[in-house]
Amino acid sequence: MRFPDPSVAMERRKPPPAALLALLIAIASVAPMSLNIVMPALPGIAAALRADSVTVQLTLSLYLVCMALSQLVLGALSDRFGRRPVLIGGLILTVGASIAATMATTIAALVAARALQAFGASTGMVISRAIVRDLFERDRAASMLGWVTMVIMVVPMIVPPLGGLLDSTLGWSSIFVCIALFSGAVLAWVWIALPETMAAPAGGGGLVRFLEEVGLLLKSRAFNGYVLCGATGSALFFVFLGGAPHVISTLQGRSAFELGLWLATASVAYMAGNFVSARYSTRFGVDAMVAAGAGVGVLGGIAVVVLVLGFPELGPLIICLPQWITAFANGLLIPNAIAGGISVRPQAAGTAAGIHGFVQMGVAAASAQWVSHLLAHATTAAPMAWMLLAFSLACAVGFVVLIHRAAPAPRGD
Repeated sequence: MRFPDPSVAMERRKPPPAALLALLIAIASVAPMSLNIVMPALPGIAAALRADSVTVQLTLSLYLVCMALSQLVLGALSDRFGRRPVLIGGLILTVGASIAATMATTIAALVAARALQAFGASTGMVISRAIVRDLFERDRAASMLGWVTMVIMVVPMIVPPLGGLLDSTLGWSSIFVCIALFSGAVLAWVWIALPETMAAPAGGGGLVRFLEEVGLLLKSRAFNGYVLCGATGSALFFVFLGGAPHVISTLQGRSAFELGLWLATASVAYMAGNFVSARYSTRFGVDAMVAAGAGVGVLGGIAVVVLVLGFPELGPLIICLPQWITAFANGLLIPNAIAGGISVRPQAAGTAAGIHGFVQMGVAAASAQWVSHLLAHATTAAPMAWMLLAFSLACAVGFVVLIHRAAPAPRGD
């Protein structure tokens, strides 16, 4: 199978081939699959390795930290050496780390294997974004990212039950065998079907060139705006994830099963926004879609404050109904913010994608932790509501001040 030359793809502006879309979805799915499939097995891992729950939790928290940090490095490496070799190297590392995890006999060994696994798996997240920008102009890239994001949102929904089944039938180590097999299959697919998509890898320069590219990106008003919008938009989702368990289960006394159902509805709303983004980003442009997402997000922020303060008798709806609005807004916003950010300097798309991913994940993780701290001794969902409104307003202000007022880039630039 041959994918279109970048220049041809940009000239024709045709929808991406189904095979390319499927491959990019597989590449981007390695990280969320590796992260979420392990969650049901944590109690079993703690018992098998005779570790306490706090230490076992490092297999998740350290994974997220490594994912955030690695994106800075991997994006820059892909600009220097090309997308294909960095992606292949990352997938090889994922397979190797997964095999090492299956043989871990101590929690320290397992945590170390998970850290390496995260570094390799996150390659797919950052490189897939850079590949999209290599092949398509920025509005088409936003559409492509919308399709990819919409489909991979299914991964966190389906892999935890699979992980639980594997843990209960074959033991926790079988989960890491599954990750190794999936990553190996994606590696083989990339090796066979994906050519180098970067027209001319930069080569040379090392750290000096990386710092120069970072400096040029951070001097761009528009780039900072896209990163800010993407990060604050993501924070809306993670504030909900961090606060909903306390509000729905602790304050409102609902069951864990009901909590799971409410959390799933937010993912469905996010996928709906991704679908709209995929359909209409090319027609209306990246900036218009970011503006729409930021505006709808503010409506969601206002709604949650009104419902939490004025209608507490509605139960979980006081936070879930507004979250459907903000999750839909994120579906419009985030693919277009990413596409806009990596289009500021297309020759440094990998570095830009790495910075964007690092900031987005860092703000998301901090916001989830922050809302948990604020709600720990709260008797209502008010702290969560005010946080959601604050992040939605920050996103809107970021668009107006940094993107809307920046010098406009040509459509398709």
